[in-house]
Amino acid sequence: MLFSTLWTIVSFVAIATIISALYGEARQHSFQQLLSAHLFSVIASVSVNDGTLVGRPDPGEVRYSSPFSGWYWSVDPVADNLKGSLRSISLGGKSIDSPSTLMVPFDTSFQRSYTEPGLKGEQLSIVETEVVLDAENRVARFRVMGNLSELEGEIADFRNTLYFYLGVFGIAGTLINAAVILFGLRPLDRVRRSLADIREGKVSRLDEDLPIEIAPLAREMNALIENNRRIMERSRTQVGNLAHSLKTPLSVLANESRTIGGAKGKIVAEQSAAMQVQIQHYLQRARVAAQRDSVVFRASVTPILARLVRVTAKLNPGMDMRFDNRMPDAVFAGEQEDLEEIVGNLLENAGKWGRSAIRLTVSAAGPETMDNAFDISVEDDGPGLAPGQIKDALTRGKRLDESKPGTGLGLSIVHDTVREYGGTLRLERSEDLGGLRARITLPVAGD
Repeated sequence: MLFSTLWTIVSFVAIATIISALYGEARQHSFQQLLSAHLFSVIASVSVNDGTLVGRPDPGEVRYSSPFSGWYWSVDPVADNLKGSLRSISLGGKSIDSPSTLMVPFDTSFQRSYTEPGLKGEQLSIVETEVVLDAENRVARFRVMGNLSELEGEIADFRNTLYFYLGVFGIAGTLINAAVILFGLRPLDRVRRSLADIREGKVSRLDEDLPIEIAPLAREMNALIENNRRIMERSRTQVGNLAHSLKTPLSVLANESRTIGGAKGKIVAEQSAAMQVQIQHYLQRARVAAQRDSVVFRASVTPILARLVRVTAKLNPGMDMRFDNRMPDAVFAGEQEDLEEIVGNLLENAGKWGRSAIRLTVSAAGPETMDNAFDISVEDDGPGLAPGQIKDALTRGKRLDESKPGTGLGLSIVHDTVREYGGTLRLERSEDLGGLRARITLPVAGD
């Protein structure tokens, strides 16, 4: 649109300049031709009688009869043997100066043209010649004067009118062109909105009811989406098959560990449990990575967290469990199972390390974080973490306190899953409860 507008402006300015110049040149040429015609008419109407100029020239222009109109003619003797002068009525008995022949010489047609101020301050265009009137070589100077200011005014009026109409047509053309461009691109905007709806899980396919130029694009994109969906389903099936195939051997190892007993049985049991957690963790990451950037699922945050709060409260009956929901309508741009695992791990840690209070808070993300996101904070009144321990807490398999049960994978799983969704996990000191505050930022699904 910008290029089209600039081209329209340049084109119309060029057209206006050319038309204005051509019109001005044509009017100047016509004006000079008119003055020359009037000059010959005056010459044809003047003669000599007894050495005196006589005649009643009538160029056929009423302005030569209007006083001080700017249109004048005059005939003056040049030779000594010629007397008398003739003037148009418009001159009112006055005369107009003429430059010397040295300043403005005659041309090859024995004419000369020049400009002089008129009787009312106007500019006059003057055509002059000298003619031998009879055999006695009596010579007279003939001059015809036209109002040049009047001509320039007419040219200026034409130019202003031309600029006005060209400006109107230029603006109208630009607006029409912009409307055509915007109207022509509307189907692409529909495609863009449809793709956004697919990413947000509102629809599963693009609408193919589009103009013939764009319909093939929609069909190809639908084919790509369908192929991507098939790949996802096949991957999920393979992931499920892998988990099922490993379930039985791990169960056998766990049972054998109880049979073995002692220190060796304990080691086998712990390692079997760690293998189960690690397998589940990597299967989860594979599932999240498979669905990310393809089809974004939607999960209502409030009912999921409310259920997790109830479960945590039952598992920790002595804890003061509080749920502060400041975004009751928040929708997570991801799968329900992932949100449950993320928050469930954080609540489990809070229940494990907290002394008497746990608080879960949902709020809008601050401006320093990602766009279209929300925050979930889990706080406790436990011992918290020193700044140097935060990095270790996010390290896979790293346990800061061996006296507590666990595999050391909870925060690592949370961190990896949140990162797969493009979110962030921050561990800090809780200002209200004094223990650890885990704050995650996750994407919000569009309306």
